[in-house]
Order: sequence, then structure tokens, then C-alpha cells
Amino acid sequence: MKKIIQRIGRFFNKGFKKSLDYVEVIGNKLPHPATLFAILALLVVLFSWISSMIGTQAVHPVDGTVVQVKSLLSGDGIRWMYTNLIQNFLDFPPLGYVLVVMIGIGVAEGSGLFTTMIRSLVLSAPPKLITGAIVLAGILSHLASEAGYVILIPLGAMIFHALGRHPMAGLAAAFVGVSGGFGANLFIGSIDPVLAGISQSAAQIIQPDIKVNPAVNYYFMFFSSFLIVVVGTWVTEKIVEPRLGKYEGTAERLPIERLTKLEKKGMRYAGLAVLFTLVLLALSVIPENGILRDPETGSVLHSPFMDGVIIGILLIFFIPGLVYGIVVGTIKNDKDVAKHLGKSMSGMGGYIVLVFFAAQFVYFFNYSNLGIILAINGAAGLQNVGLTGISLIVVFVLLSALINMFMGSASAKWAIMAPVFIPMLMLIDPAYHPALTQAAFRIGDSVTNLITPMMSYFALIVTFAQKYDEKYGIGTIISSMLPYSIFLLIAWVGFLVLWMLLGLPLGPDGPIHIGG
Repeated sequence: MKKIIQRIGRFFNKGFKKSLDYVEVIGNKLPHPATLFAILALLVVLFSWISSMIGTQAVHPVDGTVVQVKSLLSGDGIRWMYTNLIQNFLDFPPLGYVLVVMIGIGVAEGSGLFTTMIRSLVLSAPPKLITGAIVLAGILSHLASEAGYVILIPLGAMIFHALGRHPMAGLAAAFVGVSGGFGANLFIGSIDPVLAGISQSAAQIIQPDIKVNPAVNYYFMFFSSFLIVVVGTWVTEKIVEPRLGKYEGTAERLPIERLTKLEKKGMRYAGLAVLFTLVLLALSVIPENGILRDPETGSVLHSPFMDGVIIGILLIFFIPGLVYGIVVGTIKNDKDVAKHLGKSMSGMGGYIVLVFFAAQFVYFFNYSNLGIILAINGAAGLQNVGLTGISLIVVFVLLSALINMFMGSASAKWAIMAPVFIPMLMLIDPAYHPALTQAAFRIGDSVTNLITPMMSYFALIVTFAQKYDEKYGIGTIISSMLPYSIFLLIAWVGFLVLWMLLGLPLGPDGPIHIGG
């Protein structure tokens, strides 16, 4: 066994790492990310025209309508592009989230709160637990909507840099928790009711009285979280960080000095400010008549609070940052606040340019229907293969991972795939419960989030990386994240197969088999 492990180690030290180097070199020789997204948008325009000319289409599995490619070079397509370029930019979700959160981050960073927090963490936390803690924090960040992308990923890089480790390794560790672990969590999140609702509608095609609750995958999600932490930590420390080597960039490293009495006082008051903010937010949703609950249904998951959760995140950083700055003297008046905000926003220019072109690529692709047709035809192809049992589930995970490379929205993909695969797996012998099909989809939907430019925040990740080296590009990100995708896929599929063999329920009212 020892010799086998050593051979595997030598394989990664040579062949695998060399392959990643090729990926990075080739990827970074591509044009500037903004230019690349512009080229991709133009290619979508061209392929939409060609596909429309040859009559590419698919039958939608839900309502039986024929979905045809919409040419962006037709009269309607050209008019749509001309009138929607600005709206595409403004509607691109990451843009608003990032700029709003940067208001809170600007105050927290400018006041010195972030710096002090990181120094405190580095001085007190066991070094062996740092990587795993960052991955776990990324998984938990799903509860705060998109905040993990905006806050935790750059914070992971800053922590590693402060520890004298490569900042890209810290970025990667946070990224794998936030995005690669999207299908896992310790708690029920906002995506769970959405997926469950789609699954229930699909299952009722076969069994009209069946119910699929939002917690139907909870047991599997909960234990998958620890799998993500283990795999994410191992890949970071054994593959990604050794490959990156010593960081030789010019980004200023945070000096790790012991906290002064004034800084400790500021941290105490900032902590009280965080507590005050959390209590304020809790009072808006915990009482039955909470002002930020849905006024008609009383729901919290579908409520003004969840719709505007990014404002809550803003307050959690803005208020403590303001309090800390006042206590330690880095904020003396409103001019200091404005100065910190301006400095924070000034670094976002490159990202804003990148987002403009990334938004056009994503929305051009959606308008053309190319993504929907690829998903429908891919699902139909798998249905015709004739596989059954565990092998069918494994292939379904792989198909979900592949489709995720072309469609960013999990709910949009599932709305197309669920009506095909849930009934199909309910009709085979033995019949699989919708909970299993949904869990398998979530694995595939998560593992390729790390390497697809269709992921809405991919452009932002490139921007974060370039803070540490302007040469870092798409190739750097993909080559760094590819090992996570590979090992997460292997480990997570293996975990699902083991779960199936043991016959464990995936969650409350979520058995492996119908009637099980």
C-alpha cells in the first residue's frame, strides 16, 4: 500500500502538475479577460446565426413546445442587442452585489478593522486548521446569498498572504468552499426550496400526490460538507500550494504584530456593534410579525429579508467598521468615511470593464437559446443510452457537470433536467426517489462551478487574483481550480454511491427508493 501511495504521489508531482502548468500557460496566453469575453460574445452571435440557419431545435420536456435557436444576426436579434447592451450590464447580478458590499468593506478595511481581525486570527488560530476553516467558512457562506464570493474569497487570499503562504492558495481554498461546495451545507439555504419545488412538480408527472420538501437532501448535504472540507484542504495543501511555490509578487504583506491596547478596545466595541447589528436583523425576521418577513405568507426564505440580504451583509461590515474607526481614531469625521469608500471603489475599475463584456456573453447565450437546447439534447441523449442503477446515477452526475459548463443558473438547469430524469428514475426497477436524482444533480452542478467562465462571479475571481500579480489570468484560475474539480467529483460521487449502497435516507422524507 505504501508503494502504491508513493507511485500516486510521483504521478502528481510530475505528470499531473505538468499538465496543470500547460493549462495555465495556454490559458494565460489568451487575450485579456475582458477581450476574451467580448470574443466569446461575438462567437455566440455567430453560432446563433449558423444554428438558426440549419434549424437547430429541441422539444421542451415540460410543456412540449419546440425551442428554436434565436439568431442574434436577425432583425429581432440585432434590435435586441442594440437596446439591451446597457440593461445586460446593469442586470448582471454580481455587479450590484459587489459594488454595494464594497461600501461596507471599504469602511471596514479603511478603518483598519480587517487588518486587525486578520492579525488577531493569525496570532491565535492553529496554523493546521486555517485551510480547513476557510473551506468550511466558504460552505457556510451560502446562507448569506452571494456574500461568500465578494467577501470570503479575497479574505482567504489576504489570510494566506499574512501567514507567509501563497495568496492564490488561500483564494483557491475559499473558492472551493463557496462555489465547489455549493451542493453542500450545514443548514437549509435559499436554493433548497427552489430545487425542491421543481423536483416536486416533475415527480407529480408520475405520482400526483408525492411531496418533495426543501430538506429532502439535508442529511446528505450535511455530511457532504465535511467531505468538501477534507478534500478541499488536502488538495490545497498537497497539490495547489506546492505547485504555486513561494509567492514572489509585489503585493504588500500584512505585518503580523501583536495588537495594541487601543486595537483590542476597538475590536471589543466592533464585536458589540456586530452583535447589535445581528440582533437588529434578527428582530426583523424572527417575530411572526417581523417587518422583513413576507407580509402575506409570513415566510422567511421567500421574504424581503432574503431578497435584500446583501444589505444586511453591508450593515454587518459598515457599522462595526465605523465603530472601530471611531474608537481607534482612523475615522474622525464624515470626510474620512467618504475617503475610505472612494479608495475602495477606485480599485473596481478593471472589474467593471470586465463585467460589461462578461454580462454580454452570458445574456447573448441565454437569448439565443443555445444553452437550453444543449441541456435538453444532452438529457435526451443520456435517456437513450439505456443505463440503469448506480451506473446511470454516475453518468447523470457527469452530464450535470458538463451542462453546468454552459448554463450558470442551477434552478434553470434543474427546471429543464428534472422533468426528464425524475420521472425516468421513478419508472425504472427499483424506482429511485426524486431526492436521489436531485442530490446527484447538485453534485454535478457544483464541481464544475470552479472552472467554467459561465459562473457569474468568474470574472470577479480573476480580478481578485490580479491584485497579487497582474499576469494572473483565466489560465491561472482554471489550472489552480481544476484539481479541486477532479478530486471533488471522484470523492463526492464515491460518497453518493456508498450512501446508496448503505440505503441511507438523503433527508427527511428523502429515501433512496420510492417506498423505501
